[in-house]
Amino acid sequence: MVRQSIPANLAALSDIRRLVHQGCQEVGLDQAATYRLTLAVDEIATNIITHGYEESGLSGDVVVSIERTDRNLIVTLEDTGIAYDPRTRGMPTAEDLDKPLEDREIGGLGVFLALQDVDHFDYQRCNNVNRNIFGMNLA
Repeated sequence: MVRQSIPANLAALSDIRRLVHQGCQEVGLDQAATYRLTLAVDEIATNIITHGYEESGLSGDVVVSIERTDRNLIVTLEDTGIAYDPRTRGMPTAEDLDKPLEDREIGGLGVFLALQDVDHFDYQRCNNVNRNIFGMNLA
């Protein structure tokens, strides 16, 4: 298992992407699944840094954990920023997605895509720590 604490700033996103990509390569995840998982983690990490820390006047770290189980690659992001469960945001409907870009509400599509592109997603808040847990099937 890999566990690394990374400063919560936008410049650190490349370090998070690198860790996820390495974890995917080590377990033999195919290129498409690697891309989807990396993109999903990047979207949520960006939201953690931007909304959970910076906009709230907070500073801290994002702890990235990567582990392999018998059937899954699990990536967990932990932070002490503002509590936010990405699943609580209203997901766009098919009608919303068919609208021209200029008629759509700003925001939310990245979270929607992130949650759709992984095989499993969970959010937990425990002892003032947010845990965003992503899972990709290995078989």
